Parts: sequence; C-alpha cells; structure tokens
Amino acid sequence: MGDAPEPLPLQRHHFDIPREVVWLNCAYMGPLPTAAATAGVEGMRQKLHPWGIELEHFFEPSEALRRTWAGLLGAGGEDLALTPSASYGISLAARNLPVGAGEEILVAEEQFPSNYYPWTAKARCSDARVRTVARPADGDWTGAVLDALSSRVAVAALPQVHWTDGGWFDLERIGAAARQVGAALVVDATQSLGAIPFDVERIRPDFVAGAGYKWLLGPYSLGYLYVAPHRRGGEPLEHNWIQRANAAEFARLVDYTDAWQPGARRFDVGERSNFALVPAALAAARRIAEWGPAAIARSIAPKTRRLAAGAERLGCRTAPESRRAPHYLAVSLPPDAGEGALERVREALSERRVYVSVRGDSVRVTPHLYNDDEDLDRFLEALAAAL
Repeated sequence: MGDAPEPLPLQRHHFDIPREVVWLNCAYMGPLPTAAATAGVEGMRQKLHPWGIELEHFFEPSEALRRTWAGLLGAGGEDLALTPSASYGISLAARNLPVGAGEEILVAEEQFPSNYYPWTAKARCSDARVRTVARPADGDWTGAVLDALSSRVAVAALPQVHWTDGGWFDLERIGAAARQVGAALVVDATQSLGAIPFDVERIRPDFVAGAGYKWLLGPYSLGYLYVAPHRRGGEPLEHNWIQRANAAEFARLVDYTDAWQPGARRFDVGERSNFALVPAALAAARRIAEWGPAAIARSIAPKTRRLAAGAERLGCRTAPESRRAPHYLAVSLPPDAGEGALERVREALSERRVYVSVRGDSVRVTPHLYNDDEDLDRFLEALAAAL
C-alpha cells in the first residue's frame, strides 16, 4: 500500500451542482464536468457553420477519445472500438465468440440486461444455454463464479461491479480460471471504469464493453469496446465507411476495399465522429485520467464507509467493505422498519432533494468527488427521519 495514491480533495468546483442538491446517484447518471459541457457546446457550434468542418474533425477528436478511454483500461488506442452503448459492445462480443451446442454462457443473477439479452439470443441460435450464478449469501461473487466455471462454459459474461449493490468480482482470478477451462471472458465495465482501476494486461479479457455516461462522466450515447488482439479478425455489427482502410481519403471512398482500419477500429459504430458528444466525452475522460481511477477510488471509499457506518447505526444493513466496490453502497432497511418503509425513505429523500436510486429492496448510494460531508449528513438525516 506504500505506493497507493493520496486521496483527492473535494472537486465540486468542476461541476454545476447547486448547494441545495445532493447528487448521490453517479451509478445512474454521472454529471458532466462543466469543462465537458463547454466542449460539447463548442462541438455543436461546428454544425452552425459546417463549411468549417474539415477532414481532421472526423478523426482527431475521436482518436483522442479512443486513446484516453483505452488508457483507463490499461490498453492502447489500437485495442478500442468506439460504440454508442454497452449493449452494442456486448452484442459485438456475442456475434464473434463461438458457442457450441450444449455449452453454457455464464452470467450473474440480476446483472444488467445489456449483458444478458445478447447472450440469451446467442444461446438460442447456438442451441446452448445461459446459466445464472445465484447471488451468494455471503456476498462472495468471485467464489460463486469460480465454483460455476467448468469445461462446459464457453463464455463468462460478467460485470466487474454488480449494478444493483456494488458487489465485487475479482476479474483477475476469474479470468485465469476461465482460461484454464477454455472459456472466453466478456466484461461489462459500465459501473466500474473511471471509478476504480482496470488492467487488461492482468485480467486478460476477450472483450470489455461499457457506457460512458456514468463513472466516465461523459454524455449519453457513447461507449467503448476493448477487443483482445486475438479477437480482432471478427465481423462488425455494421459496415460503414470510417472502418475502412481508405477512410481518410474522401476522394477515394468509392474505391471500395476489403481492407480495414488497424486494430479494433473495424468494430467502430457509424458516425463515431459525433461533433457534439465526442468533445464532451473527451474533456470528461481527460479529467478522469488526470485524477486517476486509483485516486478516485481511494477518495470515494471514505464516503461510502461513513455512509455505511451511519446507516448501520440506524439499524440498516450494508455489505462488508471487502465484498463491495469502494464507490458503491447498498443500504437495506431494518427488518422491523414496517410496511411502506422504502416508500417513506424515498419521500424523505425527495423532500430534501437528496437523489439516490432504489434497486430492489435496497437504497443504492453512489457518491463521487463532488460530494462533501454535508451531502452525506443530509442523506443520513433523511434516512433517520423516514425510519
């Protein structure tokens, strides 16, 4: 731990969050940093005067975004495709991974639909089956997945962090076990990338997909797909001009070619150069990279720890810190809270303009660097008032 980064100071000045608003809901929607919003507006202004849009505008900003997001994965620009969503990336992975009749695709119970539906479709087409790893009573998702891996598993499709409660998956151990049985590893990193470290060199996944509007603090409708080198010869979901080797030569686009742009670019979504979204996403990604995911995690962890301690004093239950990601907290109400307790909590929070998510029978609280002690106290005061 000697080389662990120092916690970061409060970063609220980078966001336009009024003092009366308590936004503890980054897992639902990350707020744009003000610099990202400014960059997005400037990007949109290009379309006011389209005669100023040059060749470089189609390539340079999106390539910079590719490199910056890839760096957060511990990867290089050649490794990443730009997509519109996590589901697009997962669907690409499902299209390009072989699954035989009678084989299994492993998923976690109640994982996000975008990392479930593509696999049920794949299983139907392949005469395979989706096998669900039940939520472990002790919260040890890693152990539960390791127990479920076998030679029948063709694909393990998992998150790094469970979206409902922040349950933690040790992907390095899971990846090693998957390789031993010959299974591919596909990761949905939507609820982790940008908030905690990710290292593709250590995890060695086949694909990593995600959306950019949560912990990457970017705009809606931009995402990414990491593609391992041995998976880059696959088939894209769509065929568009910017994927092809002659894309930078507008006068030669009708010289049709079977050759692709290098690396994972063949999987890029059409119109990936989005003049408004890409500059905003890039500004946000650069801010995340400047802070550093390890420092972000180290800075958010005390906030969730303080929230957990306060909730437990009120009789609520939370997962042990060792079983959840540092930027996530699920608060289960006391067993004796009575009928309608969850709705009372929802109303108490709403009255105080404290924003969280209710997922199942628990309250999901996800702070970030813009939250201070006053925010945390206001959440706990609302919770106490409702109970």
